[in-house]
Amino acid sequence: MAHMIDTADVPEVSAQDLFTPMRMLILQGKGLALLRGLREDDLRALESAFWANFKGSSETRLAVALRFRALLDVFASRRLKDLLLARGFKLIALAIAEASTQRLNTRFGFSAQKFVAVLGAEMDQPAISQAHDMRLAA
Repeated sequence: MAHMIDTADVPEVSAQDLFTPMRMLILQGKGLALLRGLREDDLRALESAFWANFKGSSETRLAVALRFRALLDVFASRRLKDLLLARGFKLIALAIAEASTQRLNTRFGFSAQKFVAVLGAEMDQPAISQAHDMRLAA
């Protein structure tokens, strides 16, 4: 029985699950993917490795893959790149946490304005930022 996923409202995933492809990129020496982007062949290789090694359900795998692609796309905006350069790598953990729960339509992607507003506000609250870092580090 095939499961359908609503591309107009991709299901939420855990931040840990969404961090998995980022961790894979870091291990490959491509940790700056949010800043520099990825070529399509690199993205397909990442998705193939992720699909083969992820232990969750196929619905969760697909949702993570769609959300990670959308995360890479939203970071193509100049405002988010500037925010990443200004705030450093701690922003990545917050971005992944936000991308795991923010509403996602695959046609339109994430809202860059919402990401800038949420990430900018959360980076100004050190206790929240440390809590996100600790959860992703576990």
